[in-house]
Amino acid sequence: MIRSSAAALAALLASSSLSAVAMAQTAPSASAAPAPAPASSGFATSEATDPYIWLEDVEGARAMEWVREHNEKSLGVLQGDPRYEPLHQEALAIVQAKDRIPGVGFNRDGTLSNFWQDADHVRGVWRQTTVDSFRTDAPQWDTILDIDALAAAEDANWVYKGVNCLAPEERRCLVSLSNGGKDATTLREFDAVERAFVEGGIVLPESKGGAAWIDRDTLLISRDFGPGTLTDSGYPMTVRLLKRGQAPEQAPVIFTGQPTDVAVSGYTLRDADGAVKAVLINRSVDFYSSETWRPKDDGSLVQLALPAKSEINGLIDGRLVVSLKQDWTAPSGQAFQTGDLIAWPLDAWLADPATPAQLVLRPTERQSVEGVNATRHTLVVALYDNVRGSVRVYRPGQTEWTHTTLDLPQNVSVGVGSASETDDRVFVSVTGYLNPSSLWLADAATGDVEQIKSMPAKFDATGMTVDQHEARSADGTMIPYFVVHKADMPLDGSNPTLLYGYGGFESSLLPGYSATVGKLWLERGGVYVIANTRGGGEFGPRWHEAALQQNRQRAHEDFQAVALDLIARDITSQPHLGIMGGSQGGLFMGVMLTQRPDLINAAVIQVPLFDMLRFHKLLAGASWIGEYGDPDIPEQRAWIERYSPYQNLRAGQPYPEVFIHTSTKDDRVHPGHARKAAARLEELGYPVLFYENTDGGHAAGANLQETARRIALEYTYLSRRLMDTPAQE
Repeated sequence: MIRSSAAALAALLASSSLSAVAMAQTAPSASAAPAPAPASSGFATSEATDPYIWLEDVEGARAMEWVREHNEKSLGVLQGDPRYEPLHQEALAIVQAKDRIPGVGFNRDGTLSNFWQDADHVRGVWRQTTVDSFRTDAPQWDTILDIDALAAAEDANWVYKGVNCLAPEERRCLVSLSNGGKDATTLREFDAVERAFVEGGIVLPESKGGAAWIDRDTLLISRDFGPGTLTDSGYPMTVRLLKRGQAPEQAPVIFTGQPTDVAVSGYTLRDADGAVKAVLINRSVDFYSSETWRPKDDGSLVQLALPAKSEINGLIDGRLVVSLKQDWTAPSGQAFQTGDLIAWPLDAWLADPATPAQLVLRPTERQSVEGVNATRHTLVVALYDNVRGSVRVYRPGQTEWTHTTLDLPQNVSVGVGSASETDDRVFVSVTGYLNPSSLWLADAATGDVEQIKSMPAKFDATGMTVDQHEARSADGTMIPYFVVHKADMPLDGSNPTLLYGYGGFESSLLPGYSATVGKLWLERGGVYVIANTRGGGEFGPRWHEAALQQNRQRAHEDFQAVALDLIARDITSQPHLGIMGGSQGGLFMGVMLTQRPDLINAAVIQVPLFDMLRFHKLLAGASWIGEYGDPDIPEQRAWIERYSPYQNLRAGQPYPEVFIHTSTKDDRVHPGHARKAAARLEELGYPVLFYENTDGGHAAGANLQETARRIALEYTYLSRRLMDTPAQE
């Protein structure tokens, strides 16, 4: 699938979604409190009034000494709890298990590739097998590149970040390697047949950005070339055409964006045989608006006639498929709606933008398109209705597209995986909160489906069930949420309950099997709740747009409404209710802490945004102005300041002891957000547990051991706060 850079950036920011089965029920009304007025103290409204600005010096001596002191204290408390080590061992067994389903991708020669990590391959191994071997219980894997061996040989902290191979041969590849898990990567040319890096081959030094093959000797590159070549967001502002043998800085610039852009990047649009049909450049004007440009043979550029909020999904039988994120009238005069999938005959459309488009799919108000991929002749779509998934197969016709629905399990989450470009096979994943993940191989041409892998249960779900309820938000909107629990739980407010939320960037929280949630929380009597608030994409682009910028408070009120509804239903009560979220979800947790601390007794705040008056000045923060607004514009600053957690922390509030964690190597969401949050809370007299992984990047885990440790720390903290009765301050 081809993705716009805006979509790719949204995926980067989004935290891992833990997601359930759906049966709509009407819930009692629950209104969230209005947002408080901005803090009047003037605290941290400028660099001069922020006493903790020095904590933004990522690896500065003073800041790192502060980190070490807090790590020592927090690890002493949490690892000293007798529950920590059993939880750690359970987490370690889960994340290092070898009976997980390998995520595989089709290669053009019919083999399958996979990247795998376990106890023996902590950093991971890139490997391949055949489809027939993959069907067996013990596939025979052929190692292509061992990252553990590479890191040891080069004495480097390599973290694998993906590979991009040149079609159709797929022999020459660019391997992305990150130092410690940062988003910035080094790209190195690799020969997948010889299983070795190409001597004298292409090497692009560490940078954010990417590269795309045009042919064996030509690439489009978007990298950091020094002052004046990055946007304010810290992403590449230029696209260059690199010829083999050139130094990257010698490659001629073929496109330059603006400093205020999020990023620019180049890519190729290829047909099912791997032939280049168009060379394209994406200019992300903001996180959701972009332009697509096509370089012509004479060096000039032409902008494609696409709406600012749209995404190119693929090319099927010569037809370009695009999803729309806004209402749009095409040059042909046709009117399309937000959420529509449309298609043009590519060659005719490139020659004449007024060429009529065909409508492929128009979702209803409670539907959303959650995944699109193309086989050789079909378009495969994951379509959700009230957060329940199905997979449709669309085929182009002369006047309209027809579709069928694959015969897959119902009331679960489905995901469209890798699709073959040489035939119409496609992998589909199926999962639910209590349904261990399974992998199906479908023939989109015939509709045949075959379950070829299923994951064994990782926790005892006997007697557990999943409910879907709705909470009434402050403006009357009904917000769906899922509750995973033991069927015989008492409705007396005594249940330790973890409420998870994200609420931004059109990222949907869909049903999904989490072995760690099940083993470390549900099995031990905990209740797990997922809030499908506005700001996400559960009901398409409009559900997201309802909480954008000046309307951000709606998402916060939605989350608060779910908490209130849980308490109203006597599922839990304040002493037993905790919240968790990361990245944008960490901001969500910070707002809940500052606006409704009376509802909660625990908060796990993961790699958070927190100082929203400075988010746009830190690392990739400027790229998110499209989501939150611009703090440098007074009108927009006013609505941001109303909820920015850092400025709204106050003395004398019923804040529980919180657990905040981040990573020194996070070069997306600045660790200064988490550090300053902890420092301010301590200054105001509140107990805080803070932990910073000195590796790991935004995913907070450079390797599986660190991932297991982080998970065990989180559930030890939650056990202390929500399962000990009463929780002591």
